[in-house]
Amino acid sequence: MNLRSRKNKPSAEVHTSALNDIMFFLMLFFLLASAVSNPQVVKLLLPKSSAGEQSVAKKTLTVSITKELGYFIDKNPVPVEGLEAAIQSQMAGGEELTIMLYVDNTVPIQNVISVMDVANRLKVKVVLATEPKKDK
Repeated sequence: MNLRSRKNKPSAEVHTSALNDIMFFLMLFFLLASAVSNPQVVKLLLPKSSAGEQSVAKKTLTVSITKELGYFIDKNPVPVEGLEAAIQSQMAGGEELTIMLYVDNTVPIQNVISVMDVANRLKVKVVLATEPKKDK
């Protein structure tokens, strides 16, 4: 004779309806997150580089060309013929020199090339300054 009641016995049932809901929401979350994270990405295998220490120029020289074809070195007007001599005088300290080249967008490219030729002869690095594009 069994004196124990079946009502007091713990049930071995597992209610999976809540677990199914959680799994559905997790699957939906990861599906949407993966679609939104990389909507239009082109996958590329880029080459690898073992670039060592990058040197930073300690001295920067600003060369500007205006739309009137006026040449300026650090806001001082310089004739085109005296450009090389003016840059050489700035190199006298022996430090690594970098030229920041500011050019009006109406200046012909030949004038920009002439400054780059001078920098190339003097073995000076040139960085062309630009403005960020504005989204329309």
